[in-house]
Amino acid sequence: QVHLVESGGGLVQAGGSLRLSCTASGSFFSINAMSWYRQAPGKQRELVTFITNGGRTKYADSVKGRFTISRDNAKNTVYLQMNSLKPEDTAVYYCNAGIGLNPIDELDVWGQGTQVTVSS
Repeated sequence: QVHLVESGGGLVQAGGSLRLSCTASGSFFSINAMSWYRQAPGKQRELVTFITNGGRTKYADSVKGRFTISRDNAKNTVYLQMNSLKPEDTAVYYCNAGIGLNPIDELDVWGQGTQVTVSS
């Protein structure tokens, strides 16, 4: 089995920063793209950002210039540095990864989510 474990959520004032981490554990061949999604109360889950195993990144317009995704392949970990946080960033943040079980088969794996709350 493959698991993604997130950490780093919490309560922060507007304008503050948080850093989320997500580490993959278990037996697998590779980790392909890694992503962060978020879901606010009463809203659909949305893609915040992703990073490929080659380091290419993309961001939602709402977080460009404030959030930075990075990964440490040696640690099987992806990070989300969130700066200049706004109350509208409040959500449960989920890590997602494409886990290569072998050179051909990929499994879509989700973390359990971590709450981020930004107070005004």
